[in-house]
Amino acid sequence: MISKSYANLLDLANGNFPAMEEPRRKMLPRTMTVAGVLSELDDDQARSVSSDALSNLTADRLIVVANQLPLKAIREVDEKTGELSWDFTWDESSLYRHIKDGLPDEMEVIYVGSLKAEIDPSEQDDVSQILLERFKCVPAFLPPSILDKYYHGFCKQYLWPLFHYRLPFSAGNGGRFDRGLWEAYVSANKIFAQKTFDYARHFLSCCSRMLGLEYESKRGYIGLEYYGRTIGIKIMPSGIHMGQMESALKDPCKQSRVRELEQEFAGKMVLLGVDDMDTFKGVNFKVLAMEHMLKSHRSLLGHAVLVQILNPARGKGRNVAEIEAEIRSSSERINQELGTPDYTPIVLIDKPLSLPEKAAYYTISEAAVVTAIRDGMNLTPYEYVVCRQGISESDASNSPQKSMLVVSEFVGCSPSLSGAIRVNPWDVDATAEAMYEAISISDFEKQMRHEKHYKYISTHDVAYWARSFYQDLERTCVDHFRRRCWGIGLSFGFRVVALDPMFRKLTSDVIMEAYERAQNRAILLDYDGTVMPQSSIDKCPSAEVISIINRLCSDPKNTVFVVSGRGKEDLAKWFAPCKRLGVAAEHGYFLRWSADEEWQTHAQNASFGWMQMAEPVMRLYTEATDGSSIECKESALVWHFQDADTTFGSAQAKEMLDHLESVLANEPVVVKSGQCIVEVKP
Repeated sequence: MISKSYANLLDLANGNFPAMEEPRRKMLPRTMTVAGVLSELDDDQARSVSSDALSNLTADRLIVVANQLPLKAIREVDEKTGELSWDFTWDESSLYRHIKDGLPDEMEVIYVGSLKAEIDPSEQDDVSQILLERFKCVPAFLPPSILDKYYHGFCKQYLWPLFHYRLPFSAGNGGRFDRGLWEAYVSANKIFAQKTFDYARHFLSCCSRMLGLEYESKRGYIGLEYYGRTIGIKIMPSGIHMGQMESALKDPCKQSRVRELEQEFAGKMVLLGVDDMDTFKGVNFKVLAMEHMLKSHRSLLGHAVLVQILNPARGKGRNVAEIEAEIRSSSERINQELGTPDYTPIVLIDKPLSLPEKAAYYTISEAAVVTAIRDGMNLTPYEYVVCRQGISESDASNSPQKSMLVVSEFVGCSPSLSGAIRVNPWDVDATAEAMYEAISISDFEKQMRHEKHYKYISTHDVAYWARSFYQDLERTCVDHFRRRCWGIGLSFGFRVVALDPMFRKLTSDVIMEAYERAQNRAILLDYDGTVMPQSSIDKCPSAEVISIINRLCSDPKNTVFVVSGRGKEDLAKWFAPCKRLGVAAEHGYFLRWSADEEWQTHAQNASFGWMQMAEPVMRLYTEATDGSSIECKESALVWHFQDADTTFGSAQAKEMLDHLESVLANEPVVVKSGQCIVEVKP
């Protein structure tokens, strides 16, 4: 089944919207908003996105696909009609909203994503038009059942722990795999259309082990070729929106809140944590490290305070409730043991704070502490450094331009902050010492580290990230408009294949027309993967296959051959009932035109003494490579490693190929590598 959804997405990129009843409106094809199997392209539709149509571009256009659109949706009463209607505004806190800042002014940016609000199906078409015309946004309407299973189910229960390397060591952290959640995840991705270095490395490893793909690295750019498409992978840490942070620093609420906090924490050294209520943020380790620091350095009692801002949890479940209870219990115990009526060592703030109020806490803090056991980018250290820098002389006088960071080595921003004190959050003692060092280090050292961090953060903001991303996108898509993407297959076998723009699907009608018109026909059938399934254990053809081949052979206009790399003995036995069938065994080394004729070979007097040299080498590598095997043919030796570890097997194959070429340099044979094989043949 070939889908036309990708052609319509290409139309969207080109600005070729279908004409509707109201010309002034750009009606989106429903393939962008409704999941399901779509009809096949006919020839007229296929030509509409050929190279000629693709040359009609008038301006560059970038499509940004994200989980949620950078929009706020409010349901309110229309003052004129008294009816309920939707009011949409930009969400200025969304990072995707500010990507355009780093792109050329003339570039059009279209956002594709879901809405935070649930839209009734009867309103979806109108909402789609409003969002496209006013905001250049294309909503992907996720049904509530799919949204809950896709995000809170599969993403949060399976992907989130997996991508943060938390293994299901207990029943509470694991449980049986729910196929319904996986199907919802696939459905959500179909409605729509992996990073840090560790993520990139594991993603490439997954591509190699599961798909057998090789990648190449050049000038910091990693490319994968998959079904004719080029997939680019690059480690690009995102940044913050400097303008948004400056606005927060100028906010009067921030200024007044700074004065209140300075009075509240007068004479105290504040260490600040800003984290989501999540099992991976390591807040419990941070609290324990604070306790250890105070007990190890008693002089800090009454002076050092950990202010921990807990953002609302993004997920839900027993794990979140358990970690929240643990954090509160530990904090209360430490405050009772080490605190006084005038001194609270750990201050928990578990209510949502506005950005200006967070900026106030950043401004008065001596150090920011991030102890996540696994995290993505985490921009808290960036925001902290910018707030400590300030934006005016008044800020500079009230808040010295110095800062210190204690950052987990498992956080995405850690490699970018070379002046931060990196810690392993699992080591509570070492984290406690790092926190002590952060507040006791000299002011000069704090100043030097701050300047280094601020220089990097201010020059690598979200605009820089967008420009860098766009440049890599252009490089990856340089041949994009010379190709045509087709969705082929159904359900979990669905694949997107890139082909020549002039590609036409070979239909049964076209085949039958050409077949009936031909006076002579040569029909060549590959065996494994065509006549017989590649994964079949029993390689003997079925009675139905034999019957079909005999029917083809019965037509005097047909010359039918089965071509295979298998040996002549097996093929002769399997196709004994097919008297008129031609067989090419061992890739044509042996040839027989019919069952009544003798086998022919291209080398009557060939010497195979080289096999005695090659087989011991192959056997040596077979013993050292679990899952590999040797296939001995009359004319060739084949080493198979499709059942071995992909990475190790490929390395062994390359080494063995070099070894065999050296050993057989003076023999009349060639050594070739193929799909999970190394073959030696005349």
